[in-house]
Amino acid sequence: MERMAWRGRIKPGCKAEYIRRHNQIWPEMKEVLKAAGICNYTIFADGDELFGYYECEKGIAFAEKAQAESPVVDRWNEYMQDILELVMDPVTGAQPKLEPVFRLE
Repeated sequence: MERMAWRGRIKPGCKAEYIRRHNQIWPEMKEVLKAAGICNYTIFADGDELFGYYECEKGIAFAEKAQAESPVVDRWNEYMQDILELVMDPVTGAQPKLEPVFRLE
């Protein structure tokens, strides 16, 4: 199973709204993530800094492709852009991957 980690930033003063939107995540967004093979998805916050981690049952490339081709993901990204700062990889359309440097098994 491949792992993916990303980082981002909540725009100042928008953390409560970011949390609210994720507490009410659209069912169709959950369906897209699951169909992409994404599981164990967790987003952590340190102030306005975000760190996201998930596992990809079907591989990172498959998960990226499934998300890039989804109109639901496009709508979600548009919905979040007023409160979230993300740098996206122009090749994959996803957040740039963080480099793994240590793992305890």
